[in-house]
Amino acid sequence: MLTHLTNFFYPRLCVSCGTVLLQQEQFFCLHCLHNFPETQYHEFDESPLTKLFLGRVAVENVGSFMFYKKGNQVQKILHHLKYNGGKEVGDFLGNIYGKQLIQCKKWKTIDLIIPIPLHPKKEKKRGYNQSEWIAKGLSSGMQIPYHTNLLIRSEFTETQTKKNRFHRWENVKEVFQLTDPKAFNNKHVLLCDDVLTTGATLEAAIQKITTNSSVKVSIATLATAQ
Repeated sequence: MLTHLTNFFYPRLCVSCGTVLLQQEQFFCLHCLHNFPETQYHEFDESPLTKLFLGRVAVENVGSFMFYKKGNQVQKILHHLKYNGGKEVGDFLGNIYGKQLIQCKKWKTIDLIIPIPLHPKKEKKRGYNQSEWIAKGLSSGMQIPYHTNLLIRSEFTETQTKKNRFHRWENVKEVFQLTDPKAFNNKHVLLCDDVLTTGATLEAAIQKITTNSSVKVSIATLATAQ
C-alpha cells in the first residue's frame, strides 16, 4: 500500500524518455530498453574504436554498448548517470552489456575488470565514481571479479569535455598509478569507463597497466560518439 502511494505522488520515470514506469519496469520503459542504439562493436574483429588505439597502445578488444550524439536518449542517460546521482543505472546497464560480452569467445578470457578511477577530490564532490558502478554491473553480467583499488588517479586534472585529443592526452598522460603491479601478472584486464571519445584517458591508463609486458587489455564503455 505504501509503495503504491509513493509511486502515485512520486512516480518512477523512465531515465530515457520520462514516461511513468510500470511496476515490473526498472529505470527504463520496455520501449526504450528494447530500442537502445546499440553498436554491436564487441562482435567486430576491427571497428572504428579499435582504430583509435592503433599504433598507440596494444589493445585486444574494444567494445561500446551504445551510440550517443547530442540530444539523443543516450546523452540523457549519461547525464543522469554522472550528474543526477543515477549510479544504479551504471550497474543496470553494465549488467546488460556484460551478458552480451560474455557470449563472445574473445571476451571469455577476461580475468578481472578495472574501472577508470576518479581523483578522490572529484569522487568526493560527485559522491561516487560512475565507472565503478559500470564495473560492478559488468562483473555481475560476466561473472568476473572487479577491483577498484589496483589502478588509482594520483593527480587532479581539469575536465576533458572541451579539449581535443592532444590536449586531453597532455591532461592525463601521467595521472594514473598502480597500487599492486604484480596483481596484473599474466592477466587479461577489462578496462571500463562511461564514454569513449578520443580514447586519451583510456590510453593513459593502458600505458601504465602495460608497463608489465605480460598484461593484455580490452576496453568496454557504455557509449561512444556516433
